Amino acid sequence: MHWLFGDQLGPHFLTPGEEGPGPETLLLMIEARSVFRRRRFHRAKAHLVLSAMRHRAAEPGDRVTYVRADTYRQGLARTARGRPVGVHHPTSHAALRLVRALPQVTVGPARGFLVPMTGFAAWAEGHGGKRLRQEDFYRWVRRGHGLLMDGEQPAAGRWNLDHDNREPPPREAASLQVGRPYRPREDDIDEEVRHDLDRWERDGDVSFVGRDGPRLFPATRTEGLRALRRFVEHRLATFGPHEDAMLAADPVMSHSLLSSTLNLGPLDPVECVERAERAWREGRAPLNSVEGFVRQIAGWREYVWQLYWYFGEGYRRSNALGHTAPLPDWWNRLDADAVRANCLRTVLAQVRDTGWTHHIPRLMVLGSHALQRGWDPAAVTNWFHRCFVDGYDWVMLPNVVGMSQYADGGRMTTKPYTSAGAYVNRMSDLCGPCGYRPGDRTCEHACPYTAGYWAFLDRHRELLAGNQRVARPVRQSDRLADLPDVCAEDHARGDAPP
Repeated sequence: MHWLFGDQLGPHFLTPGEEGPGPETLLLMIEARSVFRRRRFHRAKAHLVLSAMRHRAAEPGDRVTYVRADTYRQGLARTARGRPVGVHHPTSHAALRLVRALPQVTVGPARGFLVPMTGFAAWAEGHGGKRLRQEDFYRWVRRGHGLLMDGEQPAAGRWNLDHDNREPPPREAASLQVGRPYRPREDDIDEEVRHDLDRWERDGDVSFVGRDGPRLFPATRTEGLRALRRFVEHRLATFGPHEDAMLAADPVMSHSLLSSTLNLGPLDPVECVERAERAWREGRAPLNSVEGFVRQIAGWREYVWQLYWYFGEGYRRSNALGHTAPLPDWWNRLDADAVRANCLRTVLAQVRDTGWTHHIPRLMVLGSHALQRGWDPAAVTNWFHRCFVDGYDWVMLPNVVGMSQYADGGRMTTKPYTSAGAYVNRMSDLCGPCGYRPGDRTCEHACPYTAGYWAFLDRHRELLAGNQRVARPVRQSDRLADLPDVCAEDHARGDAPP
């Protein structure tokens, strides 16, 4: 038998080779209720995962044995009954410990990524295991896979077109004028999943946060391909320039919304980047948009996956800034209505209602607030894991510990990603209707991000003063006559909703 985890749902997990299953191999899928007891997941995420698994099990007919059990061990014992079982390398440390502890299970290489773990380890050791910067890795992947290359050189002579992709949103525009993203249609399987989730909650067996409206993200291979095609044909061309911008009434903008489909497995990253590159070479999308999209998948997604395994389990205990504050109840409940700051209220409501926001609200609104408040990075990581439809341990551990919360002290990124309110004001329309003013540090209209930023720099000045990328604002803080008042007011605010 070959065991497919719930994030190994695409055809590339069944192709022969690398200890993959043969065409006649029986397939096993286990829906373990215990997974939903360990964390209080977003309801829309639970719905998406179960819908994707049950849809996948319904596709190949009698070849798949789909087991509903309390735990993975129980499901495996009930079905395999001691027979040998193969499985592709799982996507979390916990799952890998589980399958390695089962004597009947043989673990093969990971699939669903561009670079084998051994290849990354060799690249990392070639850099002394220290300076493992994403830009260097991204260029290495581009060369190795021939992505956006003209011979030995990058297309148009440039590796990085980020400079062209940092425009603020268009003035006086409530939304980008682009084609709508693909939206799936629910079916009987979705109805069954929703019924089961309702029953589990009524029985007190599990508990969720967030809202579960109509399913917004693909659950099947067919839906994933439709979403990819719609993005490439109608949205990719406008993706690049405003990929870092935010609009209150348009949280999706030109983003692909493919992250959850890639992470569940119906889509292969190779086909996504190759289709995007083809669109550029055929003149259907500009290079800056295509390079930005390729960077997200072949660069950042791949980089995060590799660092998760390379850094090892101890990485989750990183806490270079010594942040230990617990997450407040209003944050855990996704209680956007309790928040006054318009940017945070808007983004938290997006998470509550859909389980998704794009990368800038995650980093510069949600993550920045958590960093400024000094919340425990492990708790912040867990929150992102359970509250986002595309959140998995391998995704969120490096993204949150390494980038968002700077808890590794710079092993992954070169600076803490936080800012005063001026950044949000420049890159969004969220500050205009807000009761706070991004330029105010103290008193009634003080922006909590602006005050929080300067207080954060002051708390950690000894550590940050030697960092070239933030040394200048640390020196600037010394010239703020009102810095003692800023810090006092920020401390008094505590973890109350801003």
